[in-house]
Amino acid sequence: MAAYPDSLLILNGKSAGNDLLREAITQLRNDGVQIHVRVTWEKGDAARYIDEACRLGVETVIAGGGDGTVNEIASALVSLNHPRRPALGLLPLGTANDFATSVGIPDDLDKALQLAIAGKAVAVDIARVNDETCFINMATGGFGTRITSETPEKLKAALGGVSYLLHGLMRMDTLKPDRCEITGDNFHWQGDALVIGIGNGRQAGGGQQLCPDALINDGLLQLRIFTGEELLPALFTTLTKPEESPNIMDGVSAWFEIKAPHGMTFNLDGEPLSGEHFRIDLLPGALACRLPPDCPLLK
Repeated sequence: MAAYPDSLLILNGKSAGNDLLREAITQLRNDGVQIHVRVTWEKGDAARYIDEACRLGVETVIAGGGDGTVNEIASALVSLNHPRRPALGLLPLGTANDFATSVGIPDDLDKALQLAIAGKAVAVDIARVNDETCFINMATGGFGTRITSETPEKLKAALGGVSYLLHGLMRMDTLKPDRCEITGDNFHWQGDALVIGIGNGRQAGGGQQLCPDALINDGLLQLRIFTGEELLPALFTTLTKPEESPNIMDGVSAWFEIKAPHGMTFNLDGEPLSGEHFRIDLLPGALACRLPPDCPLLK
């Protein structure tokens, strides 16, 4: 155990009181493992802690939290100007943990922590929007984005990923499509979109498989559009049997461009971005991530 490489765990402040995690880290330290712990309080903390991780010379920065925490740390690592960029480890402690779940991170905290510290580092892709904002898992737009951003924190804490579906059914008054035009390699579509998923990963919104064929190291983004025709049937088919929906458009490309004349909002792994124009480019192999050997999102 003492041969494990040094790590720095960046822990979302909401998870700072996790007694099981404290016990697991204490046991690792007793076994000779060097693991530093830092807790985030506000936006920007992750980037500062990653700079510290480089000064400490750790081999792994572990994201302890949900999808938003994972993406903030992944984005900061990609932006890092340092000759030795640490690998990314995943410790799922959020509400939905969509990215960690889809890549096969163990539910057991001890096993997840050991994988995050000593698992094999694999080069994975990350997406960049408008040359500045990144996402490692998925960008979602439309009705689903409004629901995930509006779901109360107490409901998420009590019900987890199911809370998004429940809140969506409670807010049918917000159900309306977004007019947009989407272009990619050998792809063009224009119309009313109820839900848009642009995936490096496969699932979002608490387990919804929006891009079920996505891989995180193939240099491609998966696009799925649920069109706005026949809104209520489209929504319920989307939630129950998306493979049977006649309202689905799929595309594959290394980049996508979205034009929305009336404006729309995308959720980038928990980070909202609003505007009328979005250019999404994939950065192949931009980040090393410690993943299980049987990860289903690797080609």
